[in-house]
Order: sequence, then C-alpha cells, then structure tokens
Amino acid sequence: MRRLLLTTALTIMAMPVFAEDAALILGVERYRNLDRFVGGAAVAGAAPELEAAGYAVDAISNQSAAEMRKLLNQFQARSADAERLVVAMSGRFATDGSRTWLLSANAPEPTLFDIEQEGLSVESVLQVLATVPGQSVLLLAYDPSDTESYGPSMRIGLGDLDIPQGVTVIVGDPRQVRDLIEDTIVVPDVEIVSAVQEDRNIALFGYRPKSLVMQAGGEIADIKPTAPYIVDRIAENLQWEQAIGADTLEAYRAYMRAYPRGVHTRDANEAIAAILAEPDRAARLVEESLGLSRDQRREIQRDLSILNFNTRGIDGIFGNGTRAAISNWQQENGFAQTGYVTVEQITRIDAQAARRSAQLEAEAAREREAQLRLDRAYWEETGANGREPGLRSYLDRYPDGFYAERATTALAEIEQSKLAQAQRDDRDAWTAARRTDTVRSYDRYLAAQPNGAFRDEATARLNALRAERNGAASTNQAQAEEAALNLNAVTRRLIESRLTALGFEAGPVDGEFDGRTRRAIRQFQRSRNLDPTGYVNQAAVVQLLVRLKM
Repeated sequence: MRRLLLTTALTIMAMPVFAEDAALILGVERYRNLDRFVGGAAVAGAAPELEAAGYAVDAISNQSAAEMRKLLNQFQARSADAERLVVAMSGRFATDGSRTWLLSANAPEPTLFDIEQEGLSVESVLQVLATVPGQSVLLLAYDPSDTESYGPSMRIGLGDLDIPQGVTVIVGDPRQVRDLIEDTIVVPDVEIVSAVQEDRNIALFGYRPKSLVMQAGGEIADIKPTAPYIVDRIAENLQWEQAIGADTLEAYRAYMRAYPRGVHTRDANEAIAAILAEPDRAARLVEESLGLSRDQRREIQRDLSILNFNTRGIDGIFGNGTRAAISNWQQENGFAQTGYVTVEQITRIDAQAARRSAQLEAEAAREREAQLRLDRAYWEETGANGREPGLRSYLDRYPDGFYAERATTALAEIEQSKLAQAQRDDRDAWTAARRTDTVRSYDRYLAAQPNGAFRDEATARLNALRAERNGAASTNQAQAEEAALNLNAVTRRLIESRLTALGFEAGPVDGEFDGRTRRAIRQFQRSRNLDPTGYVNQAAVVQLLVRLKM
C-alpha cells in the first residue's frame, strides 16, 4: 500500500520536474544455452516505480544482445539531457578478470573471442553513467556463489570494475536490487549509502559520498505536538545542517558534544572517521573549490600527456589514471603527492606543457628538414631522370617521400605506355593479374610471360603483397588502435588540416582518410619518431593536435 500511494503521489507531482531523467533495466532469466538464472528478470518489476518517480524508463527481459544494445543506444541518447541516471543489469555475467559482460538470452558458453557478440559490456555502460557524475547509479544483480569457469580465460561473475569518478555501483541478488529501487532510490529524501551499508548482503563500490539522495522532495515527517521536543529537534537539526555545511572535524565534534545521543550521531561519527581516514582531504577540497569544468579538466589531462605523464585518457574525468599522473608530476616538481591540483600547479603544468609543445614543434621541424634533405638527394640520384629503375628505386627507399606522388604518377605513365605497346596476349595476361591482384595471379603471369613487358611490375607487386602479408599483424593492430579512438568527422578534419599546416600534403580536408592522408600521417609519424603505420593512435593525436582543443 505504501508503494501504491507513493507511486500515485509521484506520478501527479514529480513527472513534469524529472522528465529528463533516464533509467535502463536489462534482465535475463531464461537462457537458450546456459542454465537458468532464477529471478533474473524480476528487476523489470521496478520499472513502474521508476516511471512514477519521473524517469524515462527503457526495460527489456530475456532478449538478444542486439536488442539490448538497441535499448542501450536509446538510453545513451536520453542521458545527454538527464540529471539522474539509473541502470539495473541482472542475469549471468562473465569476466576475463579485467572486463565484464552481461550475457544475453542467446549467449553460448562464452569464450574470450566471441563474447562481444552476445554479451553487453559493463564498462561501456559505466562510461555512459560517467556523463552525469554524482547522480548515476549502476545496480548489478547476480549469484556470487556461482564460481564456474568458462574455459581457460573466462569465468562467471564480475571482474575488477574500473569505475569512473562520480558513479555509484551496487551489487546484490535480483530481489535485493528490485527492493532497493522501490524502497530507497525512488523514495523521496531517502539516503542510499547508509541504507546499503545497513544490509550486509549488498555491496557498494565507486562513488560513495556521505549522503546520496536520488529522489529529493519527500513528505515531512510527523512531529509530536510537545513544544519542548519541537524546539530541541529544530535546534539539533539546525546545528547538524551547520556541521554539514562546514564539513570539518570541529563542526562534527561540536554537534556530538551538544547532542551525544542525537538522531545524527551515527552520521557524525561516520563523517569524523571519513575525515580522519582521508589524508589528502584538504587538497581534495581545495581542488573542488576551483569548480573545474570538464573542458578545463581535459586541458589539464592534455598538458600532462604532453609532459609524458599518462592520464589513461583525455576525457575530462579525473579517475585513477589522472590522479596517478598528477601525483607523479607533483613528485617531480617538489609538491606534496596528493593527486589533487591547485591553481598554482595548474598554471605550472600549463606553462611546462607550452614549453614542451614548442620544443616538440622545433624538433619536428628540424627532423623534417633533415629528412627532406636526404629525400631530395636520393631523388636527384634516382627518380629525377624519369627512368623506371630510378623511380622504383626511389619508391622502395621512400614510399611516402616528398616525391612519392610524382614518382607514382611517372610510373603509371610508363605502365600506360608499355600497355599500349604490349602484345595482346601479354596485355590480357597482365590485365587479368592486375584485376585479381594476388600473389598467385602474379606468379601465374610470370610463369606464362617470363619475358613479358610487365615483368618488373609483377615482381614489384609480388614483393609488395608479401610485405603486406608479413606486416598484416602490425597493420591490424594499428587499425584497431585508430578505431578505438572513435574519431568523429570534426576531429578527422582537424587532423587533415593540421597535417597540411605542418607541410604534409594530406589531400582535401573532408574527414575521409584516403591514400594521401595515410601517406601524410606516416610522414608526420616519422618526423616525430613514431611508428610510421599510417594510422593515428592516442600518442599521435596528442602530438598532432598539441595546444588545440578537441
């Protein structure tokens, strides 16, 4: 009855206020290929309570990974304007130790190489929740007693979650998760952290402030009509609010002295213990008082990266990687290693990064000039005469050289001239080999036309294909690293524009990385002593867009 009344009241009063908040519920109970997870879909029963509390709710049970991803994409779009985010995931989880996936209803027994197909990444969900720090809760429902392994690399359960700053993660069984939503998260003015800590069967990780309330504006508790009680309670609450506002040891201890048996005694003791347990609390409060925006945090992360302090990403979120980078910088610069920055330290980091950027630019310019001199000298000795052997010699030495495009064009013209002069059989055999463009097709051409007009071209293409095959693994890795950056069209155009500004001909600034763009990237990478793969990774982006805001 209490939940029904609460639902009715919230539906009438809260919906206009919280229409932008978002919730997602994914529950799996019935698996086609795995044992049933009893109660896995029960969390969906909390959807009406969330809707009544003002959340736009996406809920789904016992569906494929494709359906769950579709709902997650919808949830991500809604999160852009949300002030509160709640996600509940219930079912069988699998982990390789560092990553965790919720298995869909169609999932087979997972392996390390196919889990992405029928599993939903918990880390991806955490990244969405990180966009609303301080008001984001992830609830995970699973059976912790199930410790079965899936082959040599996978096991049932949760791995070591890398929880972003500002995200609270709560773990329990499906019934506990559903009850926590209905009895705590959607109930006005109910404090979540203390409610979870009172239940030993529920675990809490990540962001755990002294007070976390997801639903504000509840009913006012009944007050007894006895006048002295009312006056004492009002005075106590006023001093407690003042203690919370000051948030100092003395303020909490003053409250304890005045009200040793007060209603907030437990909270005061916990606050005092938390202050004593946090050695860098003063530094944290100083940084928080700066009110750094996400763009300002990104700028600090970029500066640290330029100075070779690895922040593990430039996302505007100061997680463990950024805190470690700040601590390492503080150690090298004679500051206390707190992991939190001050105005003075931000100014120094920015100045050092500016100097380092100028050094990198100067070093790159010198390296480019040196490479250009060697390139020009070799061109004058080989390809400048326009003969085929010299052109091929130049391209073998400098496939992405400053004269590579001219050499390629000249060779194409030579090939066209040969094609016009070649006998029909030779021409037809060469055309077939070029159309297929495989090692086998060129071997067949050379066997059929050992003295053909295109013998040199076939040999050169054979060598290139074999080299490509030998370097496929490193190329695939470079492609994967670039894909992992998820570069949008604006960033790609910035990269093309920056390459051209630095003197590397990247072609049209259209956001499409064509052959000319790849060549320019390789030229840039060589000028920075980076691995010339033709694909950008984080290190290349940091140096390429140095001092630019992405």
